[in-house]
Amino acid sequence: MMKKNSRLFMAFLCCILFISMMMAILIGSVGITPTIILEVLFYKLGIITEVSATNSQQIIIWEIRVPRVLLAAIVGAALAISGAAVQALVKNSIADPYILGVSSGASVGATSVILLGTFSAFGVYALSVAAFLGSIVAVTFVFLLARVNGRTSVMRLLLSGIAISMIFSAITNFILMMSNEQGGIQSVMHWMLGSLAGAKWSNIIIPFLVLIIAFLLLTNRYRQLNALLLGEETATTMGVNVDRFRIYLILIVSLLTGVVVAVSGTIGFVGLIVPHIVRILVGSNYKVVLPFSAVIGSIFIVWADMGARVAIAPEEMPIGIITALCGGPFFIWMLRRQRYSFGEGD
Repeated sequence: MMKKNSRLFMAFLCCILFISMMMAILIGSVGITPTIILEVLFYKLGIITEVSATNSQQIIIWEIRVPRVLLAAIVGAALAISGAAVQALVKNSIADPYILGVSSGASVGATSVILLGTFSAFGVYALSVAAFLGSIVAVTFVFLLARVNGRTSVMRLLLSGIAISMIFSAITNFILMMSNEQGGIQSVMHWMLGSLAGAKWSNIIIPFLVLIIAFLLLTNRYRQLNALLLGEETATTMGVNVDRFRIYLILIVSLLTGVVVAVSGTIGFVGLIVPHIVRILVGSNYKVVLPFSAVIGSIFIVWADMGARVAIAPEEMPIGIITALCGGPFFIWMLRRQRYSFGEGD
């Protein structure tokens, strides 16, 4: 019965996601009807051969709005499942993927491109490449610092993440302080607060593929994720090589989060609050936590992006502000809960 209810709930959430994405495509300065949207989508997918939409409407829908909505869904799903994995990794449901230093490293890379013009050889992909490389460098430092006698210590992982994040944030602030380009500084700040404005078909393919691979790899190891929640000793008695599995999780989460941050900037709270909401709704079994986190994370970011576009229209608000306004109060509520641990009150 529980499995059947979970499937019905997942089908319901998928319908909500589809409706949310259609609404997001509708929103914009140019009014477009749902009929026109469906016509263009069916036309581009080869289902129909003629459309009544003008060329400009086709460009707006297919080249601007659809890639942005798809990127929002990908980013939301990626950050949510990364957060769920990290929370199992450190056995703490107030952890998120950015504790590994991903966002601070990516910020250094992005700032160097925008203000210093580095990685110019990569052309339009310079920002994404630099942000990704920065995130990987930061995570590498965190991982090396967390290794003690060939083992990965959770406490050292957390402390190393804090230290490396502070160092890389200081580097970013130094570059900003030394720059005289006001336009560039504003661009950096906008990127650091998260934005999906640069979405296009060319920069959603890699995040989508990485998301699918990471999701399958994590889902395939859901039993080990469940075992981590019971404690290191219990997981070891259940046959889990805890240290090797932690390295496995760090690599997957770092790759997935780094790729996403490279195209969307830093969008906070998603990886923290979504997995917690999912555990309240469906329990702590990672076989269901991961897919539900992906869908609810997608819904959350699609709606957050809609809010970012209409809040101060015709200007666009950074999406990170929207997620912070939603996530901050929820985080405070989490801290104030009397019973607070995995498996309690979920």
